[in-house]
Amino acid sequence: MKFATKAIHSSYDCDEHNRALMPPVYQNSMFAMQEIGEQIPYRYSRLSNPTRKVLEDTVADLEHGAAGFAFASGMAGIDAVWRTFLQPGDTIVAVADIYGGAYDLLNDVYARWGINVVFADLGNPDNLDRILAEHKVKMVWLETPSNPLLKLVDIPKLAAKAKAAGALVGIDNTFATPYLQNPLEMGCDIVFHSATKYLCGHSDVLMGVVVVKTKELAKPLQNMMVNSGAVAGPMDCWLVLRGIKTLALRMKAHCENALEIAKRLETHPAVAQVFYPGLVSHEHYELAQQQMPRGVGGVVTVYLKNDTKEAANSVIRNMNMVKMAASLGGVESLVNHCYSQSHSGVPHDVKTAMGIKVGLLRFSIGVEDVDDIWQDISNALDTTLA
Repeated sequence: MKFATKAIHSSYDCDEHNRALMPPVYQNSMFAMQEIGEQIPYRYSRLSNPTRKVLEDTVADLEHGAAGFAFASGMAGIDAVWRTFLQPGDTIVAVADIYGGAYDLLNDVYARWGINVVFADLGNPDNLDRILAEHKVKMVWLETPSNPLLKLVDIPKLAAKAKAAGALVGIDNTFATPYLQNPLEMGCDIVFHSATKYLCGHSDVLMGVVVVKTKELAKPLQNMMVNSGAVAGPMDCWLVLRGIKTLALRMKAHCENALEIAKRLETHPAVAQVFYPGLVSHEHYELAQQQMPRGVGGVVTVYLKNDTKEAANSVIRNMNMVKMAASLGGVESLVNHCYSQSHSGVPHDVKTAMGIKVGLLRFSIGVEDVDDIWQDISNALDTTLA
């Protein structure tokens, strides 16, 4: 089956559920046993739940992996991966322009726990060679496109280097989704999604999903999930399953709208620079065409010419349809002030090194009519020119 068909029909047999066309919500904490030691597939929902299992198997299928795991939040999913495969004294190499929450987790928790954390610009694959020569690296953590400047890294090249050195390779694939990019087929071992965003697509769920390439990697992660207990609830799993059924349609619309908005933003006098890998002006345009042939996603980031908090706030306050919000990936268009929101916990000097200016705005372009989106954004940008 091709992607759009698989997203609707994968991992579910209606004959096993009273012929219900949609997977039922198994809102249960427990399942009845008839005798001591009875081996039944579901006993207690922290261990497994039928609704969660359909979601986990569906995402694993879309990512071409061996097993999937649905967590109560994106950060719970990332934390479970790192706690499973890292021990005090190990080294993890992460992209320098990592998501702010992941940056905070590495610095505030894992570094204090004894993990050696190395942030690096992996846009140049040669930088990884130097690090691998200096450290015994346990894991390389990628994020592409990155949040918020949408930088890309060469996944196959970096994965090959890391694997040759005996390191695991994990990747945050949230911005791309499995519709646009399948990292396990490019050499990665672990794929993570903040399902809160595009997989759900309707801004009504908090969830993280992890997919691993092999059954050998699945077993210890399954144990960590059961022991730590941060599992996704059945109703949230049902909502994400519902969202995934339209993922192909939504991502096509997100990509089309985002590319058009990015082109128009390049001509607006209030904008200093536009970051979108679908633009020829983007530093990684050629890599995007090769690595993400279906499209490069729905996020567009800009630097305002007036690089001030006041200018950024003027744009935010003067939009009517596009709302300021902490997340992204829903059907509605949103804006995020990354300096004070997604990367608020990152020190100022680190934000500066990442390129996160106070006049940076990250737009999550929705699936509304593109002219309505543009009118709202352009009118608000005009207020910074007065």
